[in-house]
Amino acid sequence: MEKESWYQVEDAKHIVSPSLLVYPDRIKTNIEKMLDIAGGAMNLRPHIKTHKIGEIIKMQLQYGINKFKCATIAEAELLATAGAKDVLLAIQPIGPNISRFFDLIAAYPKTDFSTIADNADIINQIANEAILRTVSVSLFLDINSGMHRTGVLPTEAIGLYQMIAENPNLVAKGLHVYDGHIRDTDITIRTKVCNEAFEAVVALKKNIEKLRLQVNTIVAGGTPSFPIHAQRGTVEVSPGTSLLWDYRYGTLFPDLKFVPAAVLMTRVISKPQTGYLCLDLGHKSVAPEMPLPRVQFLGHMDFKQVGQSEEHLVVTTQESKKYAVGDVLYAIPYHICPTVAKYHEVTTIKDNMASEIWSVDARNNKITI
Repeated sequence: MEKESWYQVEDAKHIVSPSLLVYPDRIKTNIEKMLDIAGGAMNLRPHIKTHKIGEIIKMQLQYGINKFKCATIAEAELLATAGAKDVLLAIQPIGPNISRFFDLIAAYPKTDFSTIADNADIINQIANEAILRTVSVSLFLDINSGMHRTGVLPTEAIGLYQMIAENPNLVAKGLHVYDGHIRDTDITIRTKVCNEAFEAVVALKKNIEKLRLQVNTIVAGGTPSFPIHAQRGTVEVSPGTSLLWDYRYGTLFPDLKFVPAAVLMTRVISKPQTGYLCLDLGHKSVAPEMPLPRVQFLGHMDFKQVGQSEEHLVVTTQESKKYAVGDVLYAIPYHICPTVAKYHEVTTIKDNMASEIWSVDARNNKITI
């Protein structure tokens, strides 16, 4: 049983606030849970959009995970420099990102890169660039299974898949299916909805194979649905948030037993009146896209978040007299992914002491390419 003060830092006086703290031992716990759910590394392709950190990639590599998914060219480059063997850029490259994707392939020949596409124009543009560069490129056809964000509907997908498969400069890797809209808290309902949505993908695969074309891989799901897809045994699953976890997913999905591995450290910077505390945790330091509250404070249960601006978070509490200006507080963000992207570095905590500084190398859209 873990101690209640697992998140506290004994030498916090040396850490500037606000800061994002990460706990490597808890990250390892989450990696092990991911592997257990996925049945091993073979069908696991974790997304790195949540953390964007080379050291965490290397931790996953040490566990035998060698396939990854990412959302930007910078994340793909970070994966390659960390030694990842198989990288899926899971966003359709457009404009200059098409040539950047090819530059990435040329710069890191030891990594197998692939990406996704969902329309004929982009497939043709990628194929034409491949001809100019005298290379072949691996593509997944992006499928819209109900989220209606990207992808082609399964009923309209066969012609596009055939177009990829029959192009001599393209390699049809399979289907990419992200179902981030499936968020039912009840795992029974979530499973039913997920399986029903996936039926159209199964039918599509069968119809493609009737044309004597191969669908070698289906990459499916995000964190909420990956335990369901993992049961299929033939699908690569792509959890991302599970690496660091956050308060929102922890409350929405009680069946997922991941542990928070990232904590915000903040300080009281003012006590404007009785019952009020102002903290140095503004929009620039935590994901602000959702309504208040945006964090869950650890050990301070009566805090009510009443206002936030660029540098400030105002809370009310019945026990404001207990706090002094300069006091350190800790909080778990509701949404960890965009919170990490606000920091150029994180501080690792081991045995309640600051240990190392890790750079959030893929925080920006460009590293070198």
